[in-house]
Amino acid sequence: MNDSILSKLEQRLGRLHARQRLGIETDHEAQKFGQGITFFHIENWYSTHWLIRNTLKLSGLYWRGQRNAERVQVRHNHIRFRMLPSGFDGFTVLHLSDLHADISEGAMRSVAELLPDLAYDVCVMTGDYRGATFGPFEPALEEMNRLRPLLRTPVYGVLGNHDTIRMVPGLEEMGIRMLLNECEPISRNSDSIYLTGIDDAHFYRIDNIEKAAANIPHDGFSILLSHTPEVYRHAAHAGFDFLLCGHTHGGQICLPGSIPIKLSSVLPRHMGLGAWKYHEMIGYTSVGAGTSIVPVRINCLPEITLHHFQCC
Repeated sequence: MNDSILSKLEQRLGRLHARQRLGIETDHEAQKFGQGITFFHIENWYSTHWLIRNTLKLSGLYWRGQRNAERVQVRHNHIRFRMLPSGFDGFTVLHLSDLHADISEGAMRSVAELLPDLAYDVCVMTGDYRGATFGPFEPALEEMNRLRPLLRTPVYGVLGNHDTIRMVPGLEEMGIRMLLNECEPISRNSDSIYLTGIDDAHFYRIDNIEKAAANIPHDGFSILLSHTPEVYRHAAHAGFDFLLCGHTHGGQICLPGSIPIKLSSVLPRHMGLGAWKYHEMIGYTSVGAGTSIVPVRINCLPEITLHHFQCC
């Protein structure tokens, strides 16, 4: 552990929080069974990666899937909110998720080509900047540093289950405000909305919605950034208006009709990709821009998303 990074984390999070978070990572980061919401973590079992990759090669789908993985789409999601302050009518959020930047070179090139032509007010990123779940994180930070100048300020992010807390100082030094069970008000035309982000809720399970939402006024319009959509029930009952998330990759390898074979999440399948609603809360699960386990996508093209807000 680099002493400089530890010092920065202790200043940023407090000594107890920083050491607790690092300790949980050390105990569990490469665990294959039993940790987190799901029992089996295929991303940590590298022999299965070999099996999937070679099965796809034998079927002839591997090389088509590789080409698909580079075909990043810009998706538009238009949402009407009853509680949205009038000053935010027309507000646009750029949503990036699951970049896996150090192992998704083709997709990152496509994202870099798309970004300069996009118009938006704020950029949010819902985790998984790194390809592996443990080991070196510097290559992921290097790729993020190349991408960051193409993003308009402000940029906010949360950590995913592939990310280490040790990445936070580097990400924040390049101008990405990381929300670690924290809330940030955004003001426009004398109105405010509240952007909240939680730490990883899927694997490390160190999210704290109550802490993150503590300073949101009871009638305030609020957005929650979470790596995983699995917090949908807690988020809705906490009163959030909009949940932005990723993690599932939309299945990444899907049956015809974009039907996921596996979502690696515990949630209703209709919440595994795209727009959905739970009680009064609207949600959106990005299929992500990058890939993990194998560098292919079948019947599930990668995306970056523009969310366009409108008042009812």
